[in-house]
Amino acid sequence: MPMRNIGKSFILLFLIIAYGVIGYRIIEGMDFFDAFYMTVITISTVGFQEVKPLSGPGKILTITIISGGITVAAYTIGTLVRSLVEGEIKKMFGRRKVEKKISEMSGHYIICGYGRIGRLVCGELREYGMEFVVIENGQQAIEMMETDRVPYLPQDATADETLMKAGIMKARGIVTAVGSDADNVFITLTARGLRSDIFILARASDEKNEMKLNRAGATRVVSPYLIGGKRMAQVLIRPTVVDFIDVAVSDGHLGLQMEECRVKQDSNLAGKNLVESGLRKDYGVIIVLIKKHNGEMIFNPLPGEVIEGDDILVVLGKKEDMKRMGDMI
Repeated sequence: MPMRNIGKSFILLFLIIAYGVIGYRIIEGMDFFDAFYMTVITISTVGFQEVKPLSGPGKILTITIISGGITVAAYTIGTLVRSLVEGEIKKMFGRRKVEKKISEMSGHYIICGYGRIGRLVCGELREYGMEFVVIENGQQAIEMMETDRVPYLPQDATADETLMKAGIMKARGIVTAVGSDADNVFITLTARGLRSDIFILARASDEKNEMKLNRAGATRVVSPYLIGGKRMAQVLIRPTVVDFIDVAVSDGHLGLQMEECRVKQDSNLAGKNLVESGLRKDYGVIIVLIKKHNGEMIFNPLPGEVIEGDDILVVLGKKEDMKRMGDMI
């Protein structure tokens, strides 16, 4: 709306100039340049000397040009000021609303960095309906976050107060995905110092820095280039396996999904074996793996394997079956 109003003001200004030029030429007999000059100095009210003494009708014409020019100028300036003020007010209140929402988050993820990796992570979390907040102060990244409507803090992720403002004490985990490995190490150290039990997923651009990130306190370290290279090789060697994994973990066209579910201590499944649990019979899901509470992993468990509280089940099945099973577990 403000841009439309500004456009109208320029049209009005053009009409006033045309009115003045035509008027001076007809009433005072001036040539085009003198008429244009008279119109401009009249609209701008600079007080320069007239080209020639004006007649009565010429003076009336000048008065109307001055009145119109002042009106258009006031309208244009008012529109510009209003658009600037409204924009700043909306921006200010918008930031307050976002920061209030961030302060109320719990069980969310903190994403440090909104580059290629950070943006992909946010997209996946959003697809699964998980809450997150991004910490990023790069101007180009801020513009992308505004476009993507991502809740963010335009601050330094290595600072203690920034992580506290992002709700690290209530967060489920933190992802360090900035471009510099040194910054990722520093963020990891800061996060681990603030909260010793938080899950930290760190990005390593250089494979050599994985050990440093682990020493700094990262729970898991991921090297995108290493993973990408291995995946490309697997596509060449085992293309069908890769296709299946893509279908399983990415909710592909077959409607299959691979998920992990933690068994609650008071769950009806606790103490039952796989046959007694009825997971295969009642929900049509396949138990791919059981991770025991002591860290032991049992692949392709036998029907007699007993499920215990705090075990993590890795299951494969249809999305709707997964949801029904999740509600029961």
